[in-house]
Amino acid sequence: TSFFPGPFALLLFYADSDRLIRAPVMLMLSTGQAPALPVSSFAQLPHAAQRQNCLRRTQTPPRLLPRSRQTSSAGDAAGGSTARGALAFGAASCGLACLASQGKRQSRWALRGGRASCLHAVAEKVQEKTRVVFPFSAIVGQAEMKLSLILNVIDPKIGGVMILGDRGTGKTTTIRALVDLLPEIECVADDAYNSSPNEEDVMSEEVRQRRAEGQDLPIAFKKVPMIDLPLGATEDRVCGTIDIEKALTQGKKAFEPGLLAKANRGILYVDEVNLLDDHLVDVLLDSAAGGWNTVEREGISIRHPAKFILVGSGNPEEGELRPQLLDRFGMHALIRTERDPELRVRIVESCGDFASDPVGFRKQYEADNQEFATQILEARERLKQVVVPKDIAVKISQVCSELNVDGLRGDIVTNRAARCYCAFDGRTEVTSDDVGKVITLCLRHRLRKDILDTMDGGEKVEKTFRAVFED
Repeated sequence: TSFFPGPFALLLFYADSDRLIRAPVMLMLSTGQAPALPVSSFAQLPHAAQRQNCLRRTQTPPRLLPRSRQTSSAGDAAGGSTARGALAFGAASCGLACLASQGKRQSRWALRGGRASCLHAVAEKVQEKTRVVFPFSAIVGQAEMKLSLILNVIDPKIGGVMILGDRGTGKTTTIRALVDLLPEIECVADDAYNSSPNEEDVMSEEVRQRRAEGQDLPIAFKKVPMIDLPLGATEDRVCGTIDIEKALTQGKKAFEPGLLAKANRGILYVDEVNLLDDHLVDVLLDSAAGGWNTVEREGISIRHPAKFILVGSGNPEEGELRPQLLDRFGMHALIRTERDPELRVRIVESCGDFASDPVGFRKQYEADNQEFATQILEARERLKQVVVPKDIAVKISQVCSELNVDGLRGDIVTNRAARCYCAFDGRTEVTSDDVGKVITLCLRHRLRKDILDTMDGGEKVEKTFRAVFED
């Protein structure tokens, strides 16, 4: 009789002695006493399927009830005149699941739905792990996009890349394929920020404190995270906010990490970044440049590492970013639809082969993918030894000065990108050819707009580069 604690409203199906009337009746059960229901009334249903359906609602699942309620009395078993316990749990199974969804009361029967959702989430996670990614070495064309992504992976301090181009040119596919090349990273297993157990600049405050106290940190190896930022994301979801669940259940103020925390030591991809709110873009760029995210809200003050590569993509026809925000991206790749019919046929054939046999298609490019991965790892190690000659650095600054580039970001990014390209090519000294490969990507989006100028920004950068470096 104490199965329903406290008063509540419940939607039941009332049954009389002749037939089951499917009329909703709101009952207020204040004492926990379930009304008697003649079991024989269920036999009056015209169809056997309906009788079994109603009996299913009133049968008590033994595993969800205490043992004291799993056995019925002898009178209930022999007489069959009343079914109080069965109706009580039937009411819980029918009505409380609906009330729990509205936040009024939680039913034990909802445990089954919770288990089902957990199994569904696990199945999705397994499917995600087993999902085959299009191989990076099989991507045809789009040299600017692939080069800018590789250079940012070698040195994330370049500042990310903005990819603008036509629809359906493989932007998202290329980014996912690049992440698949990267090796697993060493992380603290029970940390929400992918903290490194050794590098302090990508280590959360909690892990630092545990390390200072001499605690043993559990180590796990994870794939480089790639986080997709949807256009409808709010600032709370991006930066993090107060944990509402702990606040309501435990009465404690706790921080719930956002997407910036998940993207630490990985890649944050924003599709259609030109349609994202400007203040969110500013938050992303600040975190990507500084490597840390600071949250001050609802009495919570927290600072956590957020060192990631910001990759944005968009279609110029849908609008452009403000120049102040566009300047914050390290590199700018402009991609166009391939016009060569032979290349288009190769792309179509590759997509068809991958769709029909993903595993077999990947095996054809395993060697090329492994070669790309090895070159990237070796370039990371060689980058510390690469130097930029004095005369090359002076000419880079001269190009930026003649193009009237505001600030010094253009000079800094061009020097870093040239060093990365040199390391990727297996050398330790930057040449003018290295600068020529990357200077357009680094300065194209930093030029001032002139509506009367018919020359493209990239062409203007190339013309100025040739004039300065060929003298």
